[in-house]
Amino acid sequence: MKIDGNEVRPGHVIDHNNRLWRVMRTKHVQPGKGGAYMQVELRDIRDNTKLNDRLRADQSVERVRLEQRAYQFLYTDGEMYTFMDLETFDQVTVGPAVFAEGQTDFLQEGMQVTLEFYEDEPLNVQLPETVTLEITFAEPVVKGQTATASYKPATLDNGVRTMVPPHIETGQRVVIATEDGSYVERARD
Repeated sequence: MKIDGNEVRPGHVIDHNNRLWRVMRTKHVQPGKGGAYMQVELRDIRDNTKLNDRLRADQSVERVRLEQRAYQFLYTDGEMYTFMDLETFDQVTVGPAVFAEGQTDFLQEGMQVTLEFYEDEPLNVQLPETVTLEITFAEPVVKGQTATASYKPATLDNGVRTMVPPHIETGQRVVIATEDGSYVERARD
């Protein structure tokens, strides 16, 4: 589907220069002289290279529609990850290139994810927005630290370090955002 250059948004996948790119960031720029344009940061779907480019409003680009299917994560074998289709029970094995940076740290056995396909080739894995993990180590609270909105370092059971509020202690379960590994809230279970 053709769209104008100023309609490109983060998350879109476009066909640009005969390659598939995911739009990471956009910024509308209106210089004092000349026409307005959209400054875009693109990431190549297949080899993860980045490109910064300008798309003018009168320039059209091809927006690619990806087919999304629900899968369940089964296991990892070295650097390969195996998923099972929840409808047909077919298994798909993908490499680390289909994951965003740091995403594999939050992958858990049995987790339901969305795989995005283009012409039956898996291009991207979307994890749930949050995961619940246990704190294996949390720094002790410094006296007076609870009076301010400060955070302290903690290590999760998957080995990832994050910042948590001072009232969180070792052994507690917390909800973590998979996009950036940040603390969301204490788990309610």
